[in-house]
Amino acid sequence: MEKNISIKKASEVMGKSQQFIRVGLQKGLLPFGTAVKLSSMWTYYISPKLFYDYVGISEVVG
Repeated sequence: MEKNISIKKASEVMGKSQQFIRVGLQKGLLPFGTAVKLSSMWTYYISPKLFYDYVGISEVVG
């Protein structure tokens, strides 16, 4: 079971750019993860369950 989905994978599944995912998480517009700014660098967490529910597909392995 996945513990986190990468920005790259989320962007591929949604058909959006990686920047779209990053900015959406930073602004709290995408309800499937969080973005935290540590010093000058952002770090991201995307919940597999929330993400797959949001996009309306069964969980993808790999």
